[in-house]
Amino acid sequence: MASSDLTRKPTIRDVAAVAGLSHGTVSRVINGGHWVSPEARAAVEEAIRTTGYTTNHAARSLATGRSGSLAFLLTESQQLLFSDPTFALLLRGATAALAERAMTLVLLIADSPGEQANVERYVRAGHVNGVLLVSSHASDSLLASLVAAQVPTVCSGIPRAGDTPVPSVSIDEVGSARMMTRYLTDRGHRRIALITGPNDTPGGRFRLVGFREELGDRFDPGLVEQGPYERDSGNAAMTRLLERAPDIDAVFAASDVMAVGAIDALRRAGRRVPEDVAVAGFDDSGLAAVHTPPLTTVRQPWPDISATMVDMLLDIIDGTPRESVVLPTTLVVRESA
Repeated sequence: MASSDLTRKPTIRDVAAVAGLSHGTVSRVINGGHWVSPEARAAVEEAIRTTGYTTNHAARSLATGRSGSLAFLLTESQQLLFSDPTFALLLRGATAALAERAMTLVLLIADSPGEQANVERYVRAGHVNGVLLVSSHASDSLLASLVAAQVPTVCSGIPRAGDTPVPSVSIDEVGSARMMTRYLTDRGHRRIALITGPNDTPGGRFRLVGFREELGDRFDPGLVEQGPYERDSGNAAMTRLLERAPDIDAVFAASDVMAVGAIDALRRAGRRVPEDVAVAGFDDSGLAAVHTPPLTTVRQPWPDISATMVDMLLDIIDGTPRESVVLPTTLVVRESA
């Protein structure tokens, strides 16, 4: 390079000139592309060192074999990222944990099979070092594909039994549901309904298990409704429950969002909360504290979940195996129950 060029930041074209290769070849090497000979790759690496292009993020990635970023992968519809505050809490926590390490987080949303195929190609191309899978359904094949491609992956919540084993960070779903159910029975409620999530999600199936185990012989399957973790779903489920069992005196919803929907239905039916029907939620996502009335709920340790997932994934990327982690929850009593 000429002396007059030394005052500016080296570019990819400078690397190409020093390496004696085309701009396209250098770009493929830096971006982890295929169809580059070992000789060309070595020439590009030497040219990067010679020009000082190593100050560039892509060059550092080339030198370390890492992109310096992780994927936050949500296999839900885009609207849930904004309507369900739990995902925002996890996203914020993971971003903060990576910022402390001068790393970045890439948000990926893949609901449909086509979107999941695009995400799989993106991840397998090496654009991220690993995946934080924050939602997983039993019907999804993406998790198995990531593991088969040897992409380091950590799940939020326990994957469905029979799935490819992968480390996870979860809460005690069964114990948490039992804790809330026990609280409601201790308050004297006898006709307690459950609005739970989809059976192909950890929260959906395990919170139902805990509810059923705690009630024992008092469990009535006619007082259970399932649906997606959405406000409209909780509203519709509560409406169906009231039609079947108008004497319900308490309802436990498997998410705060569903609990708010249940309250919508109760108010429309002329029922007071908590005087006529107590309502309890799950998550303590921020919505619970500001709702009227404030929700009694199960608090998930959101910052700990995010930080633990990031720590676990970075260890796995470094070659250190990690076992799954189960974190405790807390019962938060407010005015709704």
